[in-house]
Amino acid sequence: MTPSTTFSGRTLALFGLGGSGLATALSLQAGGARVVACDDNPERMAAAEAQGIATADLRGADWSGFAALVLAPGVPLTHPTPHWTVGLAQAAGVPVIGDIELFCRERAVRAPGAPFVAITGTNGKSTTTALIAHVLATAGLDVQMGGNIGTAILSLAPPAPERVHVVELSSFQIDLTPSLRPSLGVLLNLTPDHLDRHGDMARYAAIKERLVAGADHAVIGVDDDYTRAIADRRAGPLTRVHVGEGASEPGLLVRHGMLIDGRASPPVPVADLTGIASLRGAHNWQNAGIAYAVASALSLGPEAFAAALQSFPGLPHRMEEVGRRGGTLFINDSKATNADSTEKALSAFPRVHWILGGKPKEGGIDSLAPYFPRVAHAYLIGAASDAFAATLEGHAPFSRCGTLATAVAQAAEDAAREPDAVVLLSPACASYDQFRSFEDRGDQFRAMVRALPGLVATGG
Repeated sequence: MTPSTTFSGRTLALFGLGGSGLATALSLQAGGARVVACDDNPERMAAAEAQGIATADLRGADWSGFAALVLAPGVPLTHPTPHWTVGLAQAAGVPVIGDIELFCRERAVRAPGAPFVAITGTNGKSTTTALIAHVLATAGLDVQMGGNIGTAILSLAPPAPERVHVVELSSFQIDLTPSLRPSLGVLLNLTPDHLDRHGDMARYAAIKERLVAGADHAVIGVDDDYTRAIADRRAGPLTRVHVGEGASEPGLLVRHGMLIDGRASPPVPVADLTGIASLRGAHNWQNAGIAYAVASALSLGPEAFAAALQSFPGLPHRMEEVGRRGGTLFINDSKATNADSTEKALSAFPRVHWILGGKPKEGGIDSLAPYFPRVAHAYLIGAASDAFAATLEGHAPFSRCGTLATAVAQAAEDAAREPDAVVLLSPACASYDQFRSFEDRGDQFRAMVRALPGLVATGG
């Protein structure tokens, strides 16, 4: 735990008692602050009270006595309308912050020069965060990984001069962190997302830009218009990462799967990414290029970096290699809950037996039409089946399977007739029509695949 001492002796309101909220309350108390916590869920209120955290209905509180409102990142700050606690705080002149802000303030007083790597973007944040942490830990550094990826930041060990914090940040978390000044700020990419919470794309992009604008050194993937513009506005030290042909200035480049350090003269090959199963596809090549930019900024050489890549296991449900049966490879990409994410998976294989469907999102799979020629067969599940069937009609063969179990069985049977086939679960949908979460969906897929006769497991 990192005790949050910068509010010692003062009283704070806290709303949201999920995992990060509970960790924040305990951190503040450990640092000498008084906390009055609240949540819409009575069970969470009771769980907090059981751990010695004072709770109350903040609607009736005297807000003049609060030094700050600590808001959980899942609670609306501005859109579609501010949460009622935000309105009460603003009316009383009370600042609204989040747990990342508390960490930043603690770092400023404990160890202001401590390495702090902050990663954001629309897609690939978790994989890149995990990859950076893996590479640095493999090199023997003291690494703490958390934030949006899982472990609440204040549950990690505190900042120290030789300790590296590698932290994934969502736009919600950035919005609650006015003093965000990482030593290394990473921006991967930007596509429209969470616009219901930010109003429009301009505001969403501006929030993401804050992470790299305030960093000592910025690392920016420049493969979309938004991030290129942000890189062009960057005034301080910057490393650009580009995947594909046509890079016009020095930076880190990935061409045909080869990671090249274009900052050197002549350019230096760093690693061949094409044979690394946990980093399939151009989107993962960008992740690797970003990771190398961070590693080299922390004085890790290309040989050590390339060696560490070989042992990176990847993350569950993100292009996860589940196993092989004969010549058939099974891939679990359950984390692909929208078409943009599924596009990355489809682009990684020349031909796929594609399992998709669930609770559909706006736009469906229309944007994936350029990849339909790669689809050997599509297996439709869940509530999106009829809409997806209409989109695929005349462009790719498909079957309405209804359930994941039926889809896995039929896809495995069909794929077995080909010498080198891929069965890909990349749903392009939310999971909530048939599963508790995308993790539940991916876990069930993995279990079904590994129950197939003759399957040789290759993942974790």
